Amino acid sequence: MNQITTLDAIVQSRTIEHITAGVATSDGAGVKLTRVLTQNLQHRLDPFLMLDNFHSNNPDDYIAGFPNHPHRGFETITFMISGRMRHRDSAGHEGLLQNGGVQWMTAGSGIIHSEMPEQEDGVMEGFQLWLNLPSHSKMIPAWYRDIPKEDIPGYSTELGVSVRVISGTSNGVNGAMKREETEPIYIDIDMPAGSVFSTLIPPLHNAFVYTYRGVIEIKGRVVEENRMAILANSPQTDGVIINAHASAKAILISGKPLHEPIVQHGPFVMNTKEEIFQAIKDFQEGRLG
Repeated sequence: MNQITTLDAIVQSRTIEHITAGVATSDGAGVKLTRVLTQNLQHRLDPFLMLDNFHSNNPDDYIAGFPNHPHRGFETITFMISGRMRHRDSAGHEGLLQNGGVQWMTAGSGIIHSEMPEQEDGVMEGFQLWLNLPSHSKMIPAWYRDIPKEDIPGYSTELGVSVRVISGTSNGVNGAMKREETEPIYIDIDMPAGSVFSTLIPPLHNAFVYTYRGVIEIKGRVVEENRMAILANSPQTDGVIINAHASAKAILISGKPLHEPIVQHGPFVMNTKEEIFQAIKDFQEGRLG
């Protein structure tokens, strides 16, 4: 991991607009998780549709996994912090997602896939983010990429902050993935006690931070563990400055909004009800994936 000597100079940091705790729920065949970015925040955090955080050392909470299920109209980004998850899909892709790795899947016109744990005990922890596709790309062919931990670019700072750049750019380091239209930035930040971190965020991006270890502070407001801070939008701001008085870990996510209608029915996200009806029909008649 490269060390950088200077961080992005932020003229004016974003502030926190709102802090949310997420909703405890279950998905798949009963996997317990916290839905951090819920459906009522989709327009506010456009182009992001959902963020789930799963974290348990009890196999009963995750062992049943996510058996075959369909998707259409968006992308999923799964970041595995601990544990192992096997992906198989109807396009013939298969991969094992392991500690520190990322799975980036474009559902596009349709795919049926499964995500099943490959462990019987121990900690299973990670995130799944749903990233919307623009209307003209919703019916593109499905696509998939496994990105092991060692292939995710990263850097450290003089104060000991370690950063991995899953997508976009942070402090001059380009991430493993890039998307031209939504321009997602997705970074994982590990901060030792007493450290400060800053990074640029385009003014037009919607952005949020989720603390998954410890406590961080942004412009005088504390973001406790397992809390998401929605960062305020302002044309005068050019990034964010994060402080950690004790050791902490967080993910920072931002993206350029699409400003398009969002119509969701379960695993399908399209622009109109008619497109949703067609997705359901295609799935029921075996034409999806």
